[in-house]
Amino acid sequence: MQLHISPSLRHVTVLPGKGVREFIKVKVGSRKVSYRMLFYSLLFFTFLLRFVFVLSTIDSIDGDHPKCSTIGCLGKRIGPRILGRRIESNVPEVIYRILEEPVSKDEVLGKTDVPQTLQEFMSEMKQSRSDAKAFALRLREMIVLLEQRTRTAKILEYLYRHVASSSIPKQLHCLALKLANEHSNNAAARLQLPSAELVPALVDNSYFHFVLASDNVLAASVVAASLVKNALRPEKFVLHIITDRKTYSPMQAWFSLHPLDPAIIEVKALHQFDWLSKGKVPVLEAMEKDQRVRSQFRGGSSAIVANNTEKPQVIAAKLQALSPKYNSLMNHIRIHLPELFPSLNKVVFLDDDIVIQTDLSPLWDIDMNGKVNGAVETCRGEDSFVMSKRFKSYLNFSHPLIAKNFDPNECAWAYGMNIFDLEAWRKTNISLTYYHWLEENFKSDLSLWQLGTLPPGLIAFYGHVHVIDPFWHMLGLGYQDNTTLADAETAGVIHFNGRAKPWLDIAFPQLRPLWAKYIDFSDKFIKGCHIRAS
Repeated sequence: MQLHISPSLRHVTVLPGKGVREFIKVKVGSRKVSYRMLFYSLLFFTFLLRFVFVLSTIDSIDGDHPKCSTIGCLGKRIGPRILGRRIESNVPEVIYRILEEPVSKDEVLGKTDVPQTLQEFMSEMKQSRSDAKAFALRLREMIVLLEQRTRTAKILEYLYRHVASSSIPKQLHCLALKLANEHSNNAAARLQLPSAELVPALVDNSYFHFVLASDNVLAASVVAASLVKNALRPEKFVLHIITDRKTYSPMQAWFSLHPLDPAIIEVKALHQFDWLSKGKVPVLEAMEKDQRVRSQFRGGSSAIVANNTEKPQVIAAKLQALSPKYNSLMNHIRIHLPELFPSLNKVVFLDDDIVIQTDLSPLWDIDMNGKVNGAVETCRGEDSFVMSKRFKSYLNFSHPLIAKNFDPNECAWAYGMNIFDLEAWRKTNISLTYYHWLEENFKSDLSLWQLGTLPPGLIAFYGHVHVIDPFWHMLGLGYQDNTTLADAETAGVIHFNGRAKPWLDIAFPQLRPLWAKYIDFSDKFIKGCHIRAS
């Protein structure tokens, strides 16, 4: 449509389309009629015609409405919106009724003719030309079948991941055996760590002290290597490695034969700590009770997987409860740091599934404002899956004891790389609070929280946490693969928390190189046990 106006504004010509000579010519001769009013009226009329044309054309293209005039179609399109009415659904009510009926778990039991794919379903519907009721019944059968198969596949995935993450890979077992043999046959593998002249540094607060508790030699070697190689002043770094009795010889052999000079490495077994070997130790009592209650309450993996009523996520949580890490003293020992290191004022505690990618000495410059635990919050961040954890993510707020004492929306924080002010800690009752709530959990048949050390830690350290920058601790690399390699490389510390540990075959392949780069695959022990980069 074209609009032509004469220079004097006395003539207005409207052409409906190109090549059509029909037109409307208006001569404005009378001064009684405002030509400006006529001009604006024609502009509005032109716009309205185009609007009606577009809407009627869309209706014709959609083909969803019966034939109607242009004005009629316009009324159908904008009328309900103007009047606030909702357009009625075109889906037959019978379909809704059938799909909303309760689903029986035996609905498709024994049926072999249920469509397996969308293509099969559509082909069957077109051939049979079924009515709406038959369509809905067939659709529900197909959905029920696929739901059952999806649930089974999900549970099997959780079971296989549980087996893979709970078992000791033969390569790691081989490494421990070879190092234990080396420790017994080679005097160089039995060196005192650290050497006698460096022992005073173990209690010198002018050094940067790090604590690593692990029974995994390969994992500990990566943490130590990444810590020292990225340090600006490695000669001021002291790494205290705590392990158990069975791993002590392999751990000492590895660090005796692979020194990280000029950093100072101490390897010590739990039984060598005087405090831990005297009298009753709460953490040991707690572990004994924990094993007793879990054996009665949880059952084996076969019984867990055979449950047909629970959701896959619940089954996954119960399988995780059987993980050996929850029975490992290494997982609980951090609550006794003030007693294990009575001469130290501040330490940074490291998990064995992390990789350090920057110098960590600036952590000592952070003002803790009298708080005990410097940690990264996990309730806000760009990754909404990993950084969305609050107390309700870990504690069972359906239990009255938890609901009465805590706020479900309280922000959670992360274990894995924590600054602990041991001086401030010794002035609190954090350890007593920790064990009080462990006892309450035992009395409640382990129903107060998800298993692990973080939930009771959230309770014990409540009010004693100083939030540090997320740069210092990126989480989630062991249970989701949304993190890109580029994003992970920008973090100071990355944490493979979750089942997909980097030393397992189920590790995410795009993230594993960040961990594997700190292993010398030409080393005779690594090669001898067939430990590979991927």
